[in-house]
Amino acid sequence: MSTKHLAAWAVTFAVLLVIDMAWLGFFAKGMYQQAMGELMSPQPRLAFAALFYLLYPVGLLIFAVVPGVEAQSLTRATVLGGLFGLFCYGTYDLTNLAVIRNWPLGLTFIDIGWGALVSGVAAAAGAVTLRWFVSR
Repeated sequence: MSTKHLAAWAVTFAVLLVIDMAWLGFFAKGMYQQAMGELMSPQPRLAFAALFYLLYPVGLLIFAVVPGVEAQSLTRATVLGGLFGLFCYGTYDLTNLAVIRNWPLGLTFIDIGWGALVSGVAAAAGAVTLRWFVSR
């Protein structure tokens, strides 16, 4: 991985982490606790969360950031990032809806929408960073 790609990954990672932590820790915390009830672990398993936050931006780089920058389009990077989030979060939530008893339907739609939004924003930030390195 080149320096420019590592920088784009780092910005994508940081934006994703900060926005997602604000969402999960403050804005939607009560909603998730109420909707999931006993399904929600009292303490998150931080090692698994860390693995997600380290790997997910790699997917955003491969499927959104780099293609967007190659097309010289921040809009393309943002849309592809949003679609990546829609498919990834959709896979998670719809699978849970299919196999976990009492998985909340409303939470499924909110979470998929959130995944699309946060992924699009993080991909856009990564694309701006990568484009800056490419244009130097």
